[in-house]
Amino acid sequence: MTVYDELVARGLIAQVTDEAEIKELINNGKAVFYIGFDPTADSLHVGHFMALCLMKRLQMAGNKPIALIGGGTAMIGDPSGRTDMRQMMTKETIQHNCDCFKQQMSRFIDFSEGKAMMVNNADWLMDLNYIEVLREVGAHFSVNRMLTAECYKQRMEKGLSFLEFNYMIMQSYDFYCLFQKYGCNMQFGGDDQWSNMLGGTELIRRKLGKDAYAMTINLLLNSEGKKMGKTQSGAVWLDPAKTSPFDFFQYWRNVADDDVLKCIRMLTFLPLEEIDAMESWQGAELNKAKEILAFELTKLVHGEEEAAKAKEASHALFAGGGSLANMPTVALTDADFTDGTIDIMALLVSAGLATSRSDARRAVEQGGVTVADVKISDIKTVYTPEQFAGEGLIAKRGKKKFVKVTVS
Repeated sequence: MTVYDELVARGLIAQVTDEAEIKELINNGKAVFYIGFDPTADSLHVGHFMALCLMKRLQMAGNKPIALIGGGTAMIGDPSGRTDMRQMMTKETIQHNCDCFKQQMSRFIDFSEGKAMMVNNADWLMDLNYIEVLREVGAHFSVNRMLTAECYKQRMEKGLSFLEFNYMIMQSYDFYCLFQKYGCNMQFGGDDQWSNMLGGTELIRRKLGKDAYAMTINLLLNSEGKKMGKTQSGAVWLDPAKTSPFDFFQYWRNVADDDVLKCIRMLTFLPLEEIDAMESWQGAELNKAKEILAFELTKLVHGEEEAAKAKEASHALFAGGGSLANMPTVALTDADFTDGTIDIMALLVSAGLATSRSDARRAVEQGGVTVADVKISDIKTVYTPEQFAGEGLIAKRGKKKFVKVTVS
């Protein structure tokens, strides 16, 4: 099976501009391709996971990835797939986020010896002047065609600013600059980026009379779509300081039954033959498949040792037996107690299971909180430091969020 055929078999390819040429480039390690990442936070999240795994997969086959950090486009925000406008960020915040991205990407992509590149589109976008953009780039775009793009249709109902309208032109110019500067001949993106990507290939053809190619990858799991990377308590980050390896493991351990094999195909590096053998799995075997998925992806992001710890803690929590030492742990201090006690709402906030006392109150009143396997229904419930002595108590919110609480 060729590299391209494997991408198709794993369900990764949605649309391409010239399949025959793309196959030739990818299968022979001739693709110099880019995927863009807007630095809107100081950590990547699982919504970026498919792109990172794809870059790793193609680099292993001899192709050269370019991670394009949108330091310039982040100054205005991407309307693709959104119904609102993103918040403006300072240059300092954007640069900090870019630095964090490279550190995390290095777990997936080998940047040594020119095997991959990370570039920032601020390097060329920030120096452009308005007249130059109009003459050299804007002249090649049809407003009528731009307005048919899905990303603009969604925003037209609420009001599309001229600032956002320019995003397609800026992203297209990115591909043009990468083609000129680094020989980038291919771009990848999600289905929601297709119109922008076509704009880039067309700009290169019009200005240079040369071919470049676009491929879109399926947005991970059609049933999840834009929710990818989100849980009831916020985003699932790749930074362990934001999402612990245990919580990361549990996120994947809890994917829907219908989605687990799709995730294994798209995101893991397990052989397809091994995955095909799982197609007939049902019931308890699907739980085994979820654990395989969770372990493989936690290993990719946090390393095998952390993945093993998360797996052990999950077993101890749900199957009984084993050590709870590797569960996420919060240590209370004297400052957390008032007159020698801490109430359930303060406990939930201190443990990171609630964002505020009012959020904690709602969780208790809705019956979603247990401490030491005891369901809490009274918001006046209090605890003393002695109750957390030794191994501590396990506090739970809902079925998927757990923290071991101790005292220091």
